[in-house]
Amino acid sequence: METKTHKKLNELESTAICGNDISSSVLYVSALAISFAGQYAWITLLIVSVVLFLFRRIYGEVVGALPLNGGAYNALLNTTSKFMASFAATLTILSYMATAVISANEAIHYLHHVIPAMPIIAATIGLLSLFALLTIGGITESAKVAIGIFLFHLSSLVVLSGFIIFFLINNGIGIFLDNWSFPVSKNGSILTAIFLGFSASMLGVSGFESSANFVEEQKKGVFPKTLKNMWVIVSIINPLMAVFALSLFAIPLLQSDAYQNTLLVEMAQHVGGNWVAILISIDAFLVLSGAVLTSFVGVSGLLERMTLDRIMPQFFLKKNKKGSSYRIIIMFFILSVSVLLITQGEVSVLAGVYTISFLSVMALFGIGNILLKAKRGQLPRPEKAKWISVVLAIIGVIIALIGNILMEPEKGQPSNLIVFLDYFIPFIVFVVIMLNRTLILKLILKLIHYMFDPLRKTVFSMDKKITQTIDRINKQEFVFFTKGDNIATLNKVMLYIIKNEHTKKIKIVHVISHNESIPKNLAEEIKFLDREYPQIKIEFIIEEGIFGPELINELSERWNIPVNFMFIGSPSEKFEHKVEDLGGVRLII
Repeated sequence: METKTHKKLNELESTAICGNDISSSVLYVSALAISFAGQYAWITLLIVSVVLFLFRRIYGEVVGALPLNGGAYNALLNTTSKFMASFAATLTILSYMATAVISANEAIHYLHHVIPAMPIIAATIGLLSLFALLTIGGITESAKVAIGIFLFHLSSLVVLSGFIIFFLINNGIGIFLDNWSFPVSKNGSILTAIFLGFSASMLGVSGFESSANFVEEQKKGVFPKTLKNMWVIVSIINPLMAVFALSLFAIPLLQSDAYQNTLLVEMAQHVGGNWVAILISIDAFLVLSGAVLTSFVGVSGLLERMTLDRIMPQFFLKKNKKGSSYRIIIMFFILSVSVLLITQGEVSVLAGVYTISFLSVMALFGIGNILLKAKRGQLPRPEKAKWISVVLAIIGVIIALIGNILMEPEKGQPSNLIVFLDYFIPFIVFVVIMLNRTLILKLILKLIHYMFDPLRKTVFSMDKKITQTIDRINKQEFVFFTKGDNIATLNKVMLYIIKNEHTKKIKIVHVISHNESIPKNLAEEIKFLDREYPQIKIEFIIEEGIFGPELINELSERWNIPVNFMFIGSPSEKFEHKVEDLGGVRLII
């Protein structure tokens, strides 16, 4: 099979693709952390930064040793079983699905602030289709769009930070200091507030795993640089924006619904006026759109790897001229749109899927690192994570996972775990079916045999009996007494036999007296008819004697053919016997 080489991604391109996802978290994670941890939100975000720092080497070691697309799936595939790897892959796919739908919908909501007349659902579908087409067009083309979004996002944050710093220089940090006296009674103790705030803040590193899912598309040495760049971004902007928010607004206001959804826009409006708010709204739309692109690129790399490993149907391996697995992208697009329509745009219900899937994938990647150390210790790798770092990182993610499961859902909504299971179970059932499809097909075959073998035996028995009956009917021979070699007459005889009788054999008999000669063309004409009517075997017989009742009866007994199965042409007036004297011979000509 001819393979076509494609341009690999450089550091900026790779960082932009996955960085849009992780850096878009600044739009919601600071508000989310403040909602649970209050004035301690920036501390929880710094703890998240420490956990992510530990994961840098974990990812670097695993992907450095196994530089293949697939992320946690690839790590577990090469250290455990296909089922465990598929389990991780299912979680990753769910995470990407939730990311794509939530990010697209939130992006349109931000744009809706600028264009109020825009229909939310239709525009969200349009945004998903746009990035599906971009991904189908090729990953390098997608990277160009990602770079533009990424640089605009960072520039917008720099502009916003500049306005906030200028505002604080002129107005002081009194609000920030006042917020430290605000009680944390909403979540009980300080420890509980930090625990829940940390659990919520871990959503701020969503997208960190994306780079590992398209590592094969990156130039050599680029992957660890993308991890470092993403870590630097979230370590600076997320805690910084939490500090800025606590410096601009009182905690009760920050914990209100309005500020939870559009915190950065409110901050921009407060310090820079309408045009800065519009800038941040546009930036939010673009960077959340970039997170949609990350989802399409990441899931494409992951599902292509799973398809190569025969976990997914081989139908998805088809590529276009740009080298994109367009069928995977189309399937993911259809899935995302269906989820959007099912939820009727209320995609907040997907938060449980998004949270638990992403954190589970992070934990499984850490477990994959441990298994790689234990089972594949001789495998060369560019860097190694220390055991204590891996254990602490896994513990940190598990704590966040538990926190998100224990969080009370919004009023009228099911818990995160219930929503997660609603989507996870159908996915994992499909994967289990694909992994055990030969066993399932064998069971189905046995069930079919169990149900239909008795019927099949009955059918075979009936078939045999009916076939025997047909053969018995067709074994009956017929006789035609011919007077001459008229081919037209003989052909009429054959047509009559085929149309009216069930037989596969006929004897054409010519009776001659002692001194009489055989018509010269008769034998050749009968051979001709034998070839023309292959379904009936014609036997040509010359019988000496005198044609009459005695000869007919004699031949009937000799050949065991009833007289009524013997035919003649209509006799002339010169024929010395009457028809009724011939014992039932039939006239057919």
